[in-house]
Amino acid sequence: MSLEDNPFNHLQRARHFYEKKYSRSTTEIDISNNKKIHIGYFSSDFYDHATLHLISKLFELHDKAVFKIYAYSIGSNPSDHYTYHLVSNVEVFRDIHLVDDQSAVSIVRKDNLDIAIDLNGYTKGNRFSIFANRIAPIQINYLGYPGSTGAECIDYLIADKVVIPERFEKYYSEKILYLPNSFQFNHDRREQNHPTLRRSDFGLPESSFVFVCFCANYKITPSVFNVWMRLLKQVDDSVLWLYRSNKWAEINLRRQAESRDIDPERLIFAGRLPLNKHLARHSLADLFLDTFNVNAHTTASDALLAGLPLLTLAGKSFTSRVAASLLVTLNLPELITYTIKDYEEKALMIALDPKLNRRLHEKLKLSIKESALFKPELTTKSLEDIYKELVVKHR
Repeated sequence: MSLEDNPFNHLQRARHFYEKKYSRSTTEIDISNNKKIHIGYFSSDFYDHATLHLISKLFELHDKAVFKIYAYSIGSNPSDHYTYHLVSNVEVFRDIHLVDDQSAVSIVRKDNLDIAIDLNGYTKGNRFSIFANRIAPIQINYLGYPGSTGAECIDYLIADKVVIPERFEKYYSEKILYLPNSFQFNHDRREQNHPTLRRSDFGLPESSFVFVCFCANYKITPSVFNVWMRLLKQVDDSVLWLYRSNKWAEINLRRQAESRDIDPERLIFAGRLPLNKHLARHSLADLFLDTFNVNAHTTASDALLAGLPLLTLAGKSFTSRVAASLLVTLNLPELITYTIKDYEEKALMIALDPKLNRRLHEKLKLSIKESALFKPELTTKSLEDIYKELVVKHR
């Protein structure tokens, strides 16, 4: 997905991958006569991970009078306080990561799920083979994998009309279920007692303009990096604050900067921090520069929630339209660009105009309070309405 912004090719690759690795005959399952609608969420990331950071509030807010919520952990990471919080908010939690596929299918089928929701797709730690064997009459791809699975066993994909405009539905094997606002489940993850941080804590110059991108380094393409280096040339004393995915990426990016006549010391790298400190450190930067062809996803909502304006470049694929979805919901369309030229020009304009930058910060601060993006009660209600409609449709 990071190689090109081409949803047609993404779909063809996904179909080929599924048919080669997973395709098999599946057992049809009918909707049960459960008194409540049984919903099962499957993830390898039920711990201190971006996916659970986003969706944890959903498990609290589900209407337990209507839904019976199951959570199936398929990951090997040790449990932590995020896991325990999840466990306390679902009726049934099952750790099946050590169970073989056929046994896992048998266990899940006995729970009589009406809807099974895959929060992994083809991402690391997935158990897609369980879904390929059909564990529920309705199977949905949501949140973790931003694209089509190309799989006949996945019936639906939850999205919004920014990440998947109706004219692009043809690039998805799943039927698209549209949420009225951003597809990304979100809530205010800030803690009341924010740590007080200073630029000097992170080696950032006190008076310089700080561009930031905390995306995983694999998302940084040559074309985007070229833009960033030109921005550093045009904005005196500015620096680029990046996430350190690994030491090799840091070494390579510094070398690439130097090859473009940029002092590699103007690239400043940051490590992983606990969530509250990670959110707080965004206040030290001036503008978040999004990646392309794969946008920032949870990283984008972290920046926006922390009050940091984010500039994105929207393409045609799901992966390249996630930040645009967030910005539309926040009523900040002026931070969405559609060509690499416009992306560079807008970034430069913001960096050179302190008044414009301040207005964007102020508008974002107000939008965080007023928009639907960080109101999980609204998204929960929209998801539950979808679930109820699906059960009626398939009954």
